[in-house]
Amino acid sequence: MLLKFLSTVGGAIVFYTCIPLPQSWPLEFAGIARIAPIIGIFIGGILGAIDAGLCVLGMPDPARSALIVTFWIGITGGLHLDGAMDTADGLATQDKERQLEVMSDSATGAFGAIAVAVILLLKTTAFLSLSTRHISIPIAVAGWARWGQLWAIFRYPYLKPTGKGAFHKKDVQSYTDILPSFSVLWTIAGIEIVLNPQMYIELLALTVGWMAIAIGTAHWFHRQLGGHTGDTYGAVVEWTETLGLIWATFFLHYR
Repeated sequence: MLLKFLSTVGGAIVFYTCIPLPQSWPLEFAGIARIAPIIGIFIGGILGAIDAGLCVLGMPDPARSALIVTFWIGITGGLHLDGAMDTADGLATQDKERQLEVMSDSATGAFGAIAVAVILLLKTTAFLSLSTRHISIPIAVAGWARWGQLWAIFRYPYLKPTGKGAFHKKDVQSYTDILPSFSVLWTIAGIEIVLNPQMYIELLALTVGWMAIAIGTAHWFHRQLGGHTGDTYGAVVEWTETLGLIWATFFLHYR
């Protein structure tokens, strides 16, 4: 059982990140979507540690924020950002019949370029607005963003018979597939509240907001296309992270 779990963790790390693993590490890709939020928490923890380290070194906030977003792209290899770009190009197509075809095209169009520019700009400025004392923010945001992807996989139809996201759909079929990571995310929120009881209202509102953003973003893309693809799964992650960071600035900027 432990070996199977470690194999799935290894598969998730290889699929969702560019973090190298030993060649001897066994890899299992079936079911990796179920632990994607845990990988998000891991990614957020790395970013939070880097952010704290850069702050200790005295790096100016604008450069620090830009570097964190750059590391964010580097850790994931731009996997979700690519999906956000392709989705933007597809949604910009007036011909509804051609949307999936445009999204499958490897060439990036004008709307895809605009989308990635907006995402990176908003993420960088949001980090700039947040105090470095809140290093748990990227942990929660990255975790909830991938739970939003998991919700989209579970809740909505997959629009292609094949594709890079098709194997996720067959592995996520019931609430038991999405509840464990949901519980982990709320447990992290509970620990944060216990450690900062004077901020329990803000932290509770933040967590409810992140959950709502994750669900709402997945639903919005479903409404536009009638379902999801591998590209929209990536778009859900990117836009949930972006909106989640902006949501955090409302509560934590002045603390």
